[in-house]
Amino acid sequence: MKFVAFAFLIFLLAACRSFAAPPNILFAIADDQSFPHAGAYGTTWVKTPAFDRVAREGLLFTHAYTANAKCAPSRACIITGRNSWQLKAAANHVPFFPPEFKSYPEALKEHGWFVGCTAKGWAPGVANDADGKPRQLTGRPFNARKNKPPTSGISRIDYAANFEDFLNAAPPGKPWCFWYGATEPHRGYEYQSGAKKGGKHTTDIDHVPAFWPDNDVVRNDLLDYAFEIEWFDLHLGRMIKLLEERGLLDNTLIVVTADNGMPFPRVKGQEYEMSNHLPLAIRWPKGIKNPGRVIDDYVSFIDFAPTFVEVAGLKWSDTGMAPSPGRSLTDIFNATTGGLVNPARDHVLIGKERHDVGRPNDWGYPIRGIVKDGLLYLENFETNRWPAGNPETGYLNTDGSPTKTEILNAHRADKLDLHWTQAFGKRPGEEMFDVRTDRECLVNVAGLPAYAAVRESMREQMIAELKAQGDPRMFGQGHVFDDYPYADARTRDFYNRFMNGEKINAGWVNKSDFETPEVERQ
Repeated sequence: MKFVAFAFLIFLLAACRSFAAPPNILFAIADDQSFPHAGAYGTTWVKTPAFDRVAREGLLFTHAYTANAKCAPSRACIITGRNSWQLKAAANHVPFFPPEFKSYPEALKEHGWFVGCTAKGWAPGVANDADGKPRQLTGRPFNARKNKPPTSGISRIDYAANFEDFLNAAPPGKPWCFWYGATEPHRGYEYQSGAKKGGKHTTDIDHVPAFWPDNDVVRNDLLDYAFEIEWFDLHLGRMIKLLEERGLLDNTLIVVTADNGMPFPRVKGQEYEMSNHLPLAIRWPKGIKNPGRVIDDYVSFIDFAPTFVEVAGLKWSDTGMAPSPGRSLTDIFNATTGGLVNPARDHVLIGKERHDVGRPNDWGYPIRGIVKDGLLYLENFETNRWPAGNPETGYLNTDGSPTKTEILNAHRADKLDLHWTQAFGKRPGEEMFDVRTDRECLVNVAGLPAYAAVRESMREQMIAELKAQGDPRMFGQGHVFDDYPYADARTRDFYNRFMNGEKINAGWVNKSDFETPEVERQ
């Protein structure tokens, strides 16, 4: 009799849990912020009190990686739970988003959630359904409220005020999901705004990566970058305060991260450590045990969608979303210790296809890689595409900037300039770095005998997993990624037209993305 009573009690507890109200979800994503550029990680020249609070009262992740270090493909991985090589055209930058892939905000909306976003959702590109109607991949836009930004490079959208409008519009008693997509610290920056308006000093920066010149131009560029991260964090703090005032904070799952690494040479658009390794903090008092933990497990951006679906009380099979190789983070939420929580989370896969700005024939520069146990292995495909048509073009897939111009000008004066070689020079077929001691990925150890066994083991694991995930490039079909057109007509065949002397205003493409013509510092 006691056993029956006990079993019935367990049943009641399980039933109560299954019908418990799911948390609200606030997903906050900066635009181009590398790890470890937040106060919680010990960076002193970037002030991020809101991020630090989320980490302090939740979880701070030390090994979070995007699968693809560029805006559109990274965000596609987030919303679908699939790696970019599983997303057809959405593997590329500025694509037509394939209609067959559903996003987690769309799935939540179908299951009764109130879903919205402000500023930059999935972008840049075009997302239409099978009938050609625009889709809201990250929810209904809330962008009406504006403010006066402190610099010319910062958006006029008042992110926090628009979040308040969203909260006011949310039906009482209905769970909600909000995407806060700042456009900072994406370029362009107002040069020296960090020093002149942020009260920062170039001496505040304790280290300049060795693949850039260490001078006042580069240091000011870094301070301007930090100033814009702080703007993102300021609005996050206002959003947290709004939740606190409304009694919603404790049952809101807050995830704070960035889409890819900083918009500097050898970082954004590449697949090195600083390109893909990103900040991540998660807070949810009602769902995270023993908050304040630091998590060293390797987690991927494809883990976000499965996490949100699970905490929403849904099964993945109920969402209509394509299968995901991602894994919900709730195992980490439910653990009580920090450090390495789940031994199975010992690696992530990364890679890229076409997000090069204006390469000949719109071809990309494809890469696949694996990060495991403090080592990064990369396989560079199609290395014959460099130099592409013009020996002066290099591998310039990163935003125009003072730092980039410094490197380009030095290369014009000295063709043997090491910074240009490191940032834009030709890559070998294989690269491997011990990021435990070489976070800047300066010493390629792929050919060293001491690393031969682990290099081959990592490559075999990477290839096996990519094949299991149906990566076309593993089956000799990599050309499909080059065949997908840019969604922005101005960008198609930009390089060939530009080099033939055509005057083109391509919006986000800068003249400084090329060695010619001569450019001035922005």
